[in-house]
Amino acid sequence: MSALTRIEWTDRTWNPLTGCTKVSPGCDNCYAKTMHERFHGPGSFDTVTLHPERLGQPLRWRGQHRVFVNSMSDLFHKDAPDQFIAETFGVMASAASHTFQVLTKRHARMRSLLNDPGFVEDVRGEWARLLRVGPSRRQQEWAWPLPNVWLGVSVENQQWADIRIPRLLDTPATIRFLSCEPLLGPINIQRSLNADPSSWRGTAAIDWCIVGGESGQGARPMQPEWARWLRDQCAAAGVPFLFKQWGAHNADGERVGKKAAGRQLGGRTWDEYPVAS
Repeated sequence: MSALTRIEWTDRTWNPLTGCTKVSPGCDNCYAKTMHERFHGPGSFDTVTLHPERLGQPLRWRGQHRVFVNSMSDLFHKDAPDQFIAETFGVMASAASHTFQVLTKRHARMRSLLNDPGFVEDVRGEWARLLRVGPSRRQQEWAWPLPNVWLGVSVENQQWADIRIPRLLDTPATIRFLSCEPLLGPINIQRSLNADPSSWRGTAAIDWCIVGGESGQGARPMQPEWARWLRDQCAAAGVPFLFKQWGAHNADGERVGKKAAGRQLGGRTWDEYPVAS
């Protein structure tokens, strides 16, 4: 499954895995579960399925795209073998014209694998195999962390921000981002970083923040002050901010549907993106 998408912060999706299980309150009304089980039956989403036949898809795409990796799963789910994750990263390394956006709630496994020299060597081996890079060129052309891969964590409230953000900072990445969607409570990013705003920027900090409310059946409303506060924190730190949507409820808390609620915050849209150095 790969497709152009209406997700506001990416161009297309790529799903070498499907299926997932809940780990925190942000999962309670998972859109991917609803979509998957509409076609495959109740409970089908709880089984993680590997799709090795999809691994090579980005290598065939022309042009340059922002690619959301596993919109229908979590790449770092416990049921995804280390080798399959390495193969996925190998494809991302080989498809260097695209930018891959990897978002996870499994912060601990992401940090562990991407700091493991053995895993990194497996990724480099896949990259060399796919591009037929000989031994004499491997060291010269190889870069880690991968310059075209952005790593993000989902943080729906302060509890999970305090847990996931420090683990993200401990993970090698060219771009690190936060997805505060569904935003279920106020988040003080400085508290999670244990730092002042000036320290956000740079190689060991947060480079991008996405904020959005929940949509679909059972959607929980997002308070406007939560979104505004995150916007203001990002502005103070010089961090790009993208407001994805209000979700099912508008700024007044009325359930009007995602389309009617729109995606303006403070009278304008926010579509800022990071720039890799």
